[in-house]
Amino acid sequence: MCLIVFAWRPQSATVLRLAANRDEFYARPSAALSQWSDAPGVFAGRDLEAGGTWLGVTTQGRFAALTNIRDPRQKVGPRSRGELTANYLLSQIAPGAYLDQLVPRAADYAGFNLLLGDATQLWHFNSQESQARRLQPGVYGLCNANLDTPWPKLLRARQALQEAPDANDETLLWVMADTARPDDHLLPNTGVGLDIERLLSSVFIASADYGTRASTVLNLGRDGRWSVIERSFGPHGALLGEVTLQM
Repeated sequence: MCLIVFAWRPQSATVLRLAANRDEFYARPSAALSQWSDAPGVFAGRDLEAGGTWLGVTTQGRFAALTNIRDPRQKVGPRSRGELTANYLLSQIAPGAYLDQLVPRAADYAGFNLLLGDATQLWHFNSQESQARRLQPGVYGLCNANLDTPWPKLLRARQALQEAPDANDETLLWVMADTARPDDHLLPNTGVGLDIERLLSSVFIASADYGTRASTVLNLGRDGRWSVIERSFGPHGALLGEVTLQM
């Protein structure tokens, strides 16, 4: 998962509105959003190589999502980051307590951001800072750096959500399908080279080998009920399918 924009509104009937893109190599095997056969009550896409997920929700309204930190200098951890989201969804541990337990083990994973919570609280954890943060009401963006790091595509998608926080799901999916690229002087310098920075600079990424594999919109209610829609994509952004679920 490489871009998430979300509105956290604890006093609203819909406490969380979230739109996200998962970017990955097309060759990495993945399963689309569904209820996991080996974990009834967990609804998520699945990385079939390591078994984890980039975003998921449960029948109880527990929610988790993940982005990687883009830093070619970082060490590759011995464990898969996708298990961080999966383990939370499979547990009954409160979000803050889960993150407290994670702090001493964070170095087992390459750099990551973890967003998790339920209908009453939402937390963020950045592995480079190694500090859990309970989020206050607001509209946020999370990409491959820290929360609200002002990369152009994050600012672009977050502004769209700020301007229309109650836009319908189709509108949010349209926001996440944006292929516009900013001018070179606006790009971050993350150490991957200008050509790659350009490729990764759009909200929706499409190429022959790497790009946006899934776009997801999640709505979580104060009562714990939720709806989620996910579109899956292949090389060059070809639409492969769509799944809609609600609880």
